[in-house]
Parts: sequence; C-alpha cells; structure tokens
Amino acid sequence: MNEFLDILTHGRRLQGAVKELSIDELESIQEKLSGIIEKKKEKQLEAEKAEQEKRDKLAAIQKQMEEAGLNVDDLKALSTQVSKKPAKKRPVKYRLVDEKGIEHPWTGIGRMPRVYKAALDSGKSLDAFSIN
Repeated sequence: MNEFLDILTHGRRLQGAVKELSIDELESIQEKLSGIIEKKKEKQLEAEKAEQEKRDKLAAIQKQMEEAGLNVDDLKALSTQVSKKPAKKRPVKYRLVDEKGIEHPWTGIGRMPRVYKAALDSGKSLDAFSIN
C-alpha cells in the first residue's frame, strides 16, 4: 500500500503508471477519486459541525454555572462527596460443619453447595443446618 501511495502522490511515477490507460479509463478513475474526495469533505464538515456543537454546549453550561455562582471545583467536590454505599451482604441462613471441622456458611440463595447436597442425600434435613 505504501508503494501505491508513493506512485499516486508523485507526478512522474503516476504518469508512468497510467500511460497505458485509455482516456475513458482515466476519466472513470477521476470520477471515482472525485466521489471519494466529496465523501471525505462531507465527513470532515460533519466532524467540524459536531465539534462546534460540543463547544457551544460547553459554553452554554459554563454560562449557566457562572450565573449560578458555581465553578468546576464545586462539581469536583460534589463528585467526591457522593460515594456508593457498600452492598449489603445477604445474611447466612445455613451453617454446616463437615467431618474435617470446616465451616460452610450458605445464604440459601443460588446453587446448593456440594456439602449440603451430600448431607441431604445422606438423610439429613436442611432445617438441621438452619441458623435461627
């Protein structure tokens, strides 16, 4: 691709590369390049328009902040004051101590742990492990 760009951007190399093309083929290439250029110009104008809208919105917000007597530091202070509360852990409803002496707490939500499943399969009741 780099070689293509070298040829395309160098006058003599381009002329040498297209010397065997007919006028119709050259005009077809010219139309395609013109279409590409127009699309690129449109995209550039859209990007500039979006950037201008962004600057206008920022200016409007800055004006509102000045009218309200606020500055950016006030917003920063607000964001540091608001903190998420830590999620509450679900209370443990069941506790089982296996033969090795390891305690297995379970909230009763989600998939049943294997140790509880094994204990229930051996004939014990889930109520036997309940913490009330």
